[in-house]
Amino acid sequence: MGLIELKNVCKTYVVGDISLPALKNVSLSVEKGEMLALTGASGSGKSTLMNILGCLDRPTSGEYFLDGVEVGRLGNDGRAEMRNRKIGFVFQSFNLLPRTSALENVIMPLSYTASRMGDREALERGRAMLELVGLKDRMLHEPSQLSGGQQQRVAIARALVNNPEILFADEPTGNLDSRMSAEIMDMFARINSSGGVTVVLVTHEPEIAAKAKRVVKVVDGEIASDKVLR
Repeated sequence: MGLIELKNVCKTYVVGDISLPALKNVSLSVEKGEMLALTGASGSGKSTLMNILGCLDRPTSGEYFLDGVEVGRLGNDGRAEMRNRKIGFVFQSFNLLPRTSALENVIMPLSYTASRMGDREALERGRAMLELVGLKDRMLHEPSQLSGGQQQRVAIARALVNNPEILFADEPTGNLDSRMSAEIMDMFARINSSGGVTVVLVTHEPEIAAKAKRVVKVVDGEIASDKVLR
C-alpha cells in the first residue's frame, strides 16, 4: 500500500435540493517520496481532491488511507491530529500573520501540536527551517518587509517545521512572477529529493506541473490522465 491510497472516492455537495458531484469514483495511489502535480481547469475538482488528501475534508463515499490509516472514517479531531503529525500546507496567499516576524510565523505551528518542544528548541528549529529556504538574514523581518517570493519561502519553512511526511501546495506560485515561480519550484524539488518529503501540488499552469515527477489531470471530477514524467 502506498503512502496515499484513494479507492473509489466520491464527493458530493448538497445545496438545497440539488446534489453537486465534485469527485466521481477517484482511485489514486501515491508512494512515499513522489512529487506529484494535480492539474485541471477551475471547477475540475482538483482542489476538492487536495482537501480530502490533506485531511481538511472527507469523502462522501469510498476509502482514503493515509500511511495505512483510513482517514475517511476519522472525526474532526482525528483528522486534525493526522494533519499535525504528517502534513504541511503551502497556499497561494501565503497566510502569514502581519506584524509578526518570519521566525515567529515559522514556529507558530509548534505551539498547537504534540511536539512538546521547549521555547529554545522551537526557535532553533525555526531558524534551521529559514536557513533551509535561504532566509537566514530575514528572520526578524515582518511579511510587509518581504517580497512575495520571500513570503512564500517563509510559508514553506512554516510548513516544514513539524517535519511532515507530505507537503501539500495549493497554487503555490499563483501570486509570483515567472522567475520567482521557478525558484520556488526548484525549492520544492530539493525538499523532495534531498529531504525525502512527498510533495503534492495543485496547479492550473502546465509549465509548473511539468516541474513535478508525475502529473495527474482532473476533468469533471474524474482522473483523465496520470503520467510519470521522470
